[in-house]
Amino acid sequence: MTFGFASSSAASLSTSASAVSASRLLEPAEWAAAGIPLLRNPREVVSGLHARHYPKPLTAIVAVLDPDERLRASASFTRRPAPADGWMFRNALLAQLRRVIPHDLRRRTPVRTAVLLYCREGDARWTEEDGAWMWGLRDACTLHGLRCGAYITLTHEGWQVLGEGRGGRQPNAHSVPEPVATAEAPPLAPRTGGPVSDVLRRAAAR
Repeated sequence: MTFGFASSSAASLSTSASAVSASRLLEPAEWAAAGIPLLRNPREVVSGLHARHYPKPLTAIVAVLDPDERLRASASFTRRPAPADGWMFRNALLAQLRRVIPHDLRRRTPVRTAVLLYCREGDARWTEEDGAWMWGLRDACTLHGLRCGAYITLTHEGWQVLGEGRGGRQPNAHSVPEPVATAEAPPLAPRTGGPVSDVLRRAAAR
């Protein structure tokens, strides 16, 4: 009797955990309705990030853009082989943002925008993994004082800005980086001097 009860409880907890994990994702319609700002030149942004980080499948790149869509900081990391979970993705993105650029939580309105490019296998159609990345990006931006920007997938078919229907064949998950001007972040003018400026300069040099 005890064994049967324990198994039932474990199954219930597992089902509950799966339900919570499933809720930490955004459907394409939810993402499109969230008012995500459109990139003026998505191909330039994608090509620049591709040239800087040369991502392979399972690589995520989070980048921070200023109001003029100039790259201020970016970081790439490899996704761990685990079930897709928006909360885990949020924590990973937040850790990278904190590493490369100071937060903007003191501002009343976010000025800078974070975008996420994720290189993966498969085709360009939305997956639950994409939905978990969207949830994670939105939450990480809120906690770091940034506007939530575009979520872009990079597959063997090319790149696509999910929720917008914009995309292209180059670059793709297996292409060689292009030598474009946006591959290098522009030099940053010190805003306040001191440690903050040092952090920004280090972030731009990554």
